[in-house]
Order: sequence, then C-alpha cells, then structure tokens
Amino acid sequence: MLKDLLLKNRSYRRFDQTFRIPEEELTAWVGLTRFCASGRNAQALKYIIVQKEEECAAVFPNLAWAGYLKDWAGPEEGERPAAYLIQLLDTRIVDNCLCDDGLQAQTILLGAVEKGYGGCIIKAFRNTELRTLFHLPEEMKILYVIALGKPMEKVVLEEMQGEDYRYWRDAEGVHHVPKRSVDSLIYKP
Repeated sequence: MLKDLLLKNRSYRRFDQTFRIPEEELTAWVGLTRFCASGRNAQALKYIIVQKEEECAAVFPNLAWAGYLKDWAGPEEGERPAAYLIQLLDTRIVDNCLCDDGLQAQTILLGAVEKGYGGCIIKAFRNTELRTLFHLPEEMKILYVIALGKPMEKVVLEEMQGEDYRYWRDAEGVHHVPKRSVDSLIYKP
C-alpha cells in the first residue's frame, strides 16, 4: 500500500556503506520519473548517477547534513551513502521546473524504499565544487542531491507537541521526527 511505503520513506542519513546499489537499480529509479506529472510537460530534469565508491567519496564532503543536529557533522565512514542521484535542471528547456523537482525526488525515494533502500533529499551542498567535479555546463543547474543506501538508523514518527517541528536524536541514536496532526493541516476559515 502507498501508506506503507510513505511510512518507510524517511530522511535516512546513516547507511550501511558495505551495501552497494547496482547502477541498473539507480537507472530504474530515474526511469520511474518519466511517469511523473511535469509542469507544462517540459520534462526538463536530468540526473547524474554517482555509484562508484571513489565518486561517492568525492561528493560526500560537498554536502551538509541534518541542520538541526548541531553537534553532528554527518555520517561517519562506514555510514555514508552508497550512491547519489544529482538532480539537474536543463535550463535550455525551461528556466523553472515548477514542482517537478519534488515530485521526481519523492518518486525516486519511493522506488528505493520499495526495494529495501532509503535516502535523503539534500538541498544544502557546495554548488561550485559539485559543478566543477562533474564538469557541468552553465545550462545545467543542480537542484538537489539525493543520497541513497541501505538505512542503518531507526527513524520514529511521533505526534508533534506544541509547535516544535525540529527532528532530534535520543541517547541511543534513534532519530525522532515530529509530525503535525491531520486536523492541523486542514485550514478552516
């Protein structure tokens, strides 16, 4: 069921780095995006598949992880992603992809979860360094980096208490994610 996939689809930030994701699997997840709705049907998003260990090692230091966890610099060696999909906007097609970026990123993560993997959509990255690393031409704009791998952390959803929506980790390393109630999501004028 869709709800089961959504409940498993958390922002995982620690992975078992020994589990590698085959390039064919990553390509299949990118292929799922072909079936997403697309603003104006422009289909202007493209992906760089990063799967080799040395490429993953080059991408990793250019990412920021979990802004609310001030005392955590990100996953340690052995806990880092096994792959990345770098989402690009081809500005030769359109200069604004409207909502395609989020639709496609979620679709990729749902595909990953269905196969027992997980991931995290990252917007905080060193743009210039990644552009240089992949020799990107001016017309290709990096939108997101999607980190992927076999999750090795427990993520717990819980009801939000008050208005504090910040995620946090407990002493055992369990990642807690407060969620608003359905009633609070419905606006009643």
